[in-house]
Amino acid sequence: MGRFHRHDGDDHHHHHGHEHVHEHEHEHGDHSGYATGRERISVLEDIFTENDHCAAHNREAFDAHQVQAVNVMSSPGAGKTAVLQHVLRAAEGKVRIGVIEGDIETSLDADRLAGFGAQISLLNTGNGFGGECHLDAPMVSRALQGLDLHELDLVLIENVGNLVCPAEFEVGEHRKAMVFSVTEGEDKPLKYPVMFRSVDAVVVNKIDLLPYLDFDMALFRANLEKVNPGVPVFEVSAKTSQGMEQWLNWLSPKLAGEKE
Repeated sequence: MGRFHRHDGDDHHHHHGHEHVHEHEHEHGDHSGYATGRERISVLEDIFTENDHCAAHNREAFDAHQVQAVNVMSSPGAGKTAVLQHVLRAAEGKVRIGVIEGDIETSLDADRLAGFGAQISLLNTGNGFGGECHLDAPMVSRALQGLDLHELDLVLIENVGNLVCPAEFEVGEHRKAMVFSVTEGEDKPLKYPVMFRSVDAVVVNKIDLLPYLDFDMALFRANLEKVNPGVPVFEVSAKTSQGMEQWLNWLSPKLAGEKE
């Protein structure tokens, strides 16, 4: 059984994102309490510059240990954790995996991934006010303290469920993937283009439900092509295991039983 480390949001003393921006708006804004456009842009630039600097350090740590890192994103309920269970099951005895599990509260998803031999570092972003809606590079840096990179080949970063903020923050990953559920509708690539444009692969989950839905896969693929031309798409079912092999091979040829 793998190691399980937990890190709480309160331990991460420098929060990024919208909450951080609002704090600066009140500090530096005009007498009405609102920031000027120039001040707001300056704050955002500072946030992303600091985040990208830390992300570069995270990537250096991965590279120094020859570890590949994949940032896995999705909306809540798309099936990220179920898909990752298949990955960990396939990895046993073949690929040494660490998981950074990001959630606002609870260890529910981390508990579901325990028992497959992976190292798991849980990161709760909750801070008593709802928590951060994404992982950023400083958070991932802290969570890395719970992983022994010397003993790993692949790190999967399960981001907080959200179709907006996670796509905006680099965390030091080498590749990004998203899990999309057919229950979400064909229009999501057009409504959330930043997320769909940012990823290197899209895993379309819950295809076992297609006989019961009006979901048009061809239309979804056409919409996705408009925002991210040529991105690999893997149609899978975490419930039945259908279509998993190509997705596993994208992560690592060793996972699909192939030689590199």
